[in-house]
Amino acid sequence: MGHTLIEVGRDGVAIITIVNPPVNSLSFDVLRSLKESFDQALRRNDVKAIVVTGAKGKFSGGFDISAFGGLQEAKERPKPGYISVEIISDTIEAARKPSVAAIDGLALGGGLEVAMACSARLSTPTALLGLPELQLGIIPGFGGTQRLPRLVGLTKALEMMLTSRPVKGKDAFNLGLVDGLVSPDDLVNTARQWALDILGHRRPWIASLHKTDKLEPLGEAREILKFARAQARKRAPNLHHPLVCIDVIEAGVLAGPRAGLWKEAEAFEVLVKSDTCKSLVHIFFAQRGTSKVPGVTDRGLVPRHVKKVAILGGGLMGSGIATALILSNYPVILKEVNQKFLDAGINRIKANLQSRVKKGKLTQQNFEKAISLLKGTLEYKSFKDVDMVIEAVIENVSLKQQIFADLEKYCPPHCILASNTSTIDLDLIGERTKSQDRIVGAHFFSPAHVMPLLEIVRTKQTSPQVIVDVLDISKKIKKTPVVVGNCTGFAVNRMFFPYAQAGLLLVERGADVYQIDKVITKFGMPMGPFRLADLVGFGVAIATGMQFIQNFPERTYKSMLIPLLQEDKRAGETTRKGFYLYDDKRKAIPDPELKNYIEKARSITGVSVDPQLVKLQERDIIEMIFFPVVNEACRVLDEGIAVKAADLDISAVMGMGFPPYRGGIIFWADSLGSKYIYSRLESWSQLYGEFFKPCAYLASRAAKGIPLVSNLRVSAMIVKRSRLMQKNHIHEAFITVLNKNMDSSYIEGTCQSINTLCM
Repeated sequence: MGHTLIEVGRDGVAIITIVNPPVNSLSFDVLRSLKESFDQALRRNDVKAIVVTGAKGKFSGGFDISAFGGLQEAKERPKPGYISVEIISDTIEAARKPSVAAIDGLALGGGLEVAMACSARLSTPTALLGLPELQLGIIPGFGGTQRLPRLVGLTKALEMMLTSRPVKGKDAFNLGLVDGLVSPDDLVNTARQWALDILGHRRPWIASLHKTDKLEPLGEAREILKFARAQARKRAPNLHHPLVCIDVIEAGVLAGPRAGLWKEAEAFEVLVKSDTCKSLVHIFFAQRGTSKVPGVTDRGLVPRHVKKVAILGGGLMGSGIATALILSNYPVILKEVNQKFLDAGINRIKANLQSRVKKGKLTQQNFEKAISLLKGTLEYKSFKDVDMVIEAVIENVSLKQQIFADLEKYCPPHCILASNTSTIDLDLIGERTKSQDRIVGAHFFSPAHVMPLLEIVRTKQTSPQVIVDVLDISKKIKKTPVVVGNCTGFAVNRMFFPYAQAGLLLVERGADVYQIDKVITKFGMPMGPFRLADLVGFGVAIATGMQFIQNFPERTYKSMLIPLLQEDKRAGETTRKGFYLYDDKRKAIPDPELKNYIEKARSITGVSVDPQLVKLQERDIIEMIFFPVVNEACRVLDEGIAVKAADLDISAVMGMGFPPYRGGIIFWADSLGSKYIYSRLESWSQLYGEFFKPCAYLASRAAKGIPLVSNLRVSAMIVKRSRLMQKNHIHEAFITVLNKNMDSSYIEGTCQSINTLCM
């Protein structure tokens, strides 16, 4: 159980230490104990001043995320304002004895809010300070919306809160968020003296809540807040809580900080129970849970050390995978079939790295170091000492079969044999080998060095040791892994193959291409199905589509539209013509000529225009595009391809850009209800055929009137909370999210710097 300790030194300074491993999170027990320790220090005559710090080099990682379920269900919720006003403001900040926060490691969320209530703050240069609450669909609730603007100014405070980006101690000092920088070894002793200096009037003693020197003049403040609102509406039109955060900040500026605190407390109470908060908390725990695989990670297996990796194919995917590996200090051998292709692959990798240099994400020195880890080859003989090979050639079954037969000859017997295929059955790829136990799918998403998801595909023969090894690699290259079973399309592409097909079905029956894309983008996807098809390229779309037609003929929609476009040398964005036209800056422009291709496709397939589909409402478009995806996700779940529904939610969010604030595809579906989804699909199947036919799993759930996942409401139980807490992973995961810079662009569902999606 978390608590605080109080120890009074001979100098009369009480050291209050927050103790709640691993990052000293602020549970209700800790907060109550913190108040009791302050009350005790204020009562004692031998205490002159107070220092607040955290155990084992971490101040506090913030409020305990695992307690959100209690807040949402009203099981453990103190009265509004109890924490922010009674504890933080009226006990810590209003104390008649000065207090200094000694910050090392982390001061995030509620941890920073406690520190800001102290009379002064000292930090180590490398500590992380921030208010990341908007990542979880809420706002700072312990006074952060009021104190941060008064310490760093409105502009910077808004930036820190709306993007959830933390700052390092040295930057916090320059901003005025902390009052001094100290080495970790001297931190507490310096804070002791600082507190005594405040007591002796040798240093200023001004409560953060009442500072005004950093606040902009009222007229300027109004303009800053107005601009922030416009940006929030533009960048996250479906999200309400960023606007609430701005409103609460404004209330404090206009009506005073005390009024702002109460406004903050009221807003927090509403937001913590919102669907957005529940969805984002679900995604948080779901992401953490993907690395727990029953029957694999619970066997006590230790990952083997992978020292060198070989990659076959230097195209878009191969070069991206190589980039991700060398950025994480893995030596890489890149093999191609001829020198021209090899040079092109190496140049792609250099371009990927140079792009990071230009953006300030990579130093020139680290660029040179990364490039030095890359070697090119045209032969297999250099594969004799590699620990893993990743095949990333074109989606051709016979070519991949030959490659894996060759790899078995040239690679050492312990070498992991991985394929980056996005759709082809791994048993088919490896059927000419005797090494089925070390064959695994390592399906990256393009661009591989940017997209956060790694789909790890296991066959019935794949060794658990190999899965553990690849999970370890995914962690080291900063990817979120999802372990799935072997089938055509695996989890992500199989789930989402109806996404584009539903769009084609609707368009051939009268719906408008551009309206569909507009509605789906408004729903929260980075782009609609037709803009996505242009981006991926029609060659890839047809090749992968054929895999689904061959394997699931009864429920695929066979459209002639894309083949007709490709026949006319319209292959998508690369040819500047597809469903859209493209200018020099890749801007997509609707093409009035597209209707001719649609009419020709109708004439070939014998489909006629349905007046009902011509005038579809937004809700109908969303449901007719996504309910087939939900239907296929149910099949994937029922067949055991996915271990748990939460893995499909993460796959949808990180692999396809499904908006995380909707909780993922299954979580969103359950918010609508299995009965409703079943009834809609069943009615469409009567009108438009087997493509919409509900699967047995969905039909069974609907008949019983139960959710697709019965325990979905307790999202924190995706991975049992008690085990997570025991293993000290919950807050480490939150820090991982921050370190990956999953800022507002992630919340908006754009899945980080997407240039190419899927396939």
